[in-house]
Amino acid sequence: MILASKSPRRKEILEDMGFNLKIEGAEIEEISDEKELTLKIMDIARKKTFSIAEKHPTEYVVGADTIVEVDGEIIGKPKNREEAFKTLKLLSGRKHNVITAYSFINISKNIDITNYNISEVFFRELDENMIKWYIETGEPMDKAGSYGIQGKGAAFVKKINGDFFSVMGFPIGDFIAKLNEVGISLEEIKNI
Repeated sequence: MILASKSPRRKEILEDMGFNLKIEGAEIEEISDEKELTLKIMDIARKKTFSIAEKHPTEYVVGADTIVEVDGEIIGKPKNREEAFKTLKLLSGRKHNVITAYSFINISKNIDITNYNISEVFFRELDENMIKWYIETGEPMDKAGSYGIQGKGAAFVKKINGDFFSVMGFPIGDFIAKLNEVGISLEEIKNI
């Protein structure tokens, strides 16, 4: 299977489940004309996946996109340390949504699945020293919402309502359920 992403977290989640992956990052402009947030993120995830599936029509291709949403605003990856600080200050002591959409395509088998997962994440109150310490680790710089739940960012999380793996970058349980719906069993995973 081809993973249309260079995300080490997605790679880890899928390989831990038994998938044999080839990595081919999708180089697309991550924009969508969709108005509704979930439709927008599903559209972007599908575009990423389809851009790779077009090049490999007989291969299974999976791709995903994750965003953080707070007060209706999309919080992407920070451009710099100042933006990471501002984002973490915004998330401090409150709830935000993490939305991960994924797409699974095999053109030759006429498989084209796109779905999403929303999880609520509640942050503890963060003081400026905690935020500065975290930014100094470098961890927030390549992550939506400026934190990684699977790393040092876990210290900020009070609780989650939803799917930990979706917050990490890929809702593996939902994905496996969708594969079962199209007739791909857990035993077959290592072969796709």
